[in-house]
Amino acid sequence: MQQADFIIIGAGIAGASTGYWLASQGRVLLLEREPQPGYHSTGRSAALYTAAYGTPQVRALTLASRAFFDNPPTGFAEHPLLSPRGEMTVDLSGDPDELQRQYQSAKACVPEVELLSADQACARLPVLRRDKVHGALYDPSASDIDTDALHQGYLRGIRRQQGEVHSDCEVQHLSRADDGHWQVQTSRGTFSAPVLINAAGAWADQIGVLAGAQPLGLQPKRRAAFIFAGPEGIDSHAWPMLVSLDESFYMKPDAGMLLGSPANADPVEPHDVQAEELDIAMGIYQIEEATTLSIRRPTRTWAGLRSFVADGDLVAGFDPHVPGLFWVAAQGGYGIQTSPAMGQASAALVRGDDLPEALKGFGLNAEMLSPRRLHR
Repeated sequence: MQQADFIIIGAGIAGASTGYWLASQGRVLLLEREPQPGYHSTGRSAALYTAAYGTPQVRALTLASRAFFDNPPTGFAEHPLLSPRGEMTVDLSGDPDELQRQYQSAKACVPEVELLSADQACARLPVLRRDKVHGALYDPSASDIDTDALHQGYLRGIRRQQGEVHSDCEVQHLSRADDGHWQVQTSRGTFSAPVLINAAGAWADQIGVLAGAQPLGLQPKRRAAFIFAGPEGIDSHAWPMLVSLDESFYMKPDAGMLLGSPANADPVEPHDVQAEELDIAMGIYQIEEATTLSIRRPTRTWAGLRSFVADGDLVAGFDPHVPGLFWVAAQGGYGIQTSPAMGQASAALVRGDDLPEALKGFGLNAEMLSPRRLHR
C-alpha cells in the first residue's frame, strides 16, 4: 500500500493545480482514471482568459489568477501562458439595454472594456454582416491560454516535489481506517492518506457518495465545438474572439484555423461526451448568419462537460460531515482561467490555513468557496 499525505482523485486542471500548491507541503498522489490527465474537460476547453464574465466569485478568482499567468515561476513553462486575443461581444438581436447592462457589468471588473458602434465592431472583425450588427463591447485584455503548457506545468511541479501521477487508475472503493486515514482501492493498487481530495470533475458527486458524503448536486452540461478553415486569402490569426450577446454562439482563431461553438449547455449524465450533429449544425448556422463565412465541413468536432452546482460558483473546502474529505469541484467552464487562484486557495484550506493575503485582496474568503453553503 502506498502512503501519502494527500491523495487527489482526478488529474484535470482542478486536481493538478491543487496538487501543485500542496506538493511542497507533503507527498501528493494524483490518481487519474483515464490514460492521460485532462482527457474530459481540461483538454476540450476553448481556453480564454477573461474577467468580464461569470459570477462575482468567478470574476474574483479570475482576477486573482492574472499575476500567475503573467509571471509564472521560472521553469514552469517554456513560453508565455497567455497571448493577446481580445474578445468582442456583439449584439445581433437589437437589445441595447442588455448590451449596456453587460457593458457596465464587465467594466466594473475590467476598466479597459469599450463600447463599440456597429461600424467599429465591423472594422475590428470585417467578416461580420453589417446589417446584422447593432453594437458591441470589446475586452482588449482577454487572452488565449496555453492550456497544455499550464496543465503540464502543474503536473511537472508535482513530480519535482516527489509527488506522483498515476494514470489508468480507477477508484473502486473508498473507506476510512481506524487511524482516520483514507484507504483508496483502485485498479492499480491501494493508496492511503489522511486527506482525500475529490477533484473528479463531472464525476465528483459519484466519488463523494463513494466516500460517504452527500452529493453537491453537480450538473454536468454538454458543450459542442468544431474546427473549420478560415476564408481563403484572409489572415484571421489576429481576430478577436467573437461572442454573441445572447450567448447563442462563439468563434475564435485557433492554430491557423477557426474554432466555433453553439455555446450550448445541455444537462447530461457524466460520460465520455461526444458532439451531437444538431449542435454542430446550429453552431455553423449561427456563425454563417452573423458573418460572411461559409463553413463547408468542419475538420474536427468534439464536446466537453462543464459542471455546475446550483449557485454557479466554484467549490473548494472540506465536507461538512465527512472528516478528511476535501472537495474541489463545480468548475463550470471557468476552471482553467481560475486555476492559479483556486489551486492556491484549495491548498491553503486543505492545510487548515487562511487564504493567502493576495487572494483576500480580491474579496475572496473560505466561506464563499465552501461546500457548506450547498447544505443549508
